Amino acid sequence: MLEIREAVEVTDELVAAMERLVPQLSRSNPPPDATALTAITASDSSVLFMASLDGAMVGSLTLALFRIPTGLRAWIEDVVVDESARGQGVGAALNEAAIERARQEGATTVDLTSRPSREAANRLYQRLGFEERSTNVYRLDLRN
Repeated sequence: MLEIREAVEVTDELVAAMERLVPQLSRSNPPPDATALTAITASDSSVLFMASLDGAMVGSLTLALFRIPTGLRAWIEDVVVDESARGQGVGAALNEAAIERARQEGATTVDLTSRPSREAANRLYQRLGFEERSTNVYRLDLRN
């Protein structure tokens, strides 16, 4: 059984799940520790969704919500589904939960980015109704 829930408290199970999931998403950033996860779950501007399949945490997604002069923005970040659970609807369920939460909060759009090499993820986003935008995405690395 697939369950999507908002992480509202930091448990050993959550820390362990992130230690397993984040390396499947990023090789350049370490998994968040309990302190970082506490900051995320306590933040008014982010919602950490966790997916459990048959009781095991197998995916996560962060929804960022922030106000700017043109309205409430919603942005999906750091979507990851464990290799063992891919192709079972986990990514779709996580995204649908985030979209519904953004709608409930009053956002009028939801944005995300995805590398072109993530073909399955890009097909999923298109199936969910996301449209590719003609825009440039720029990044300034503040670690350098």
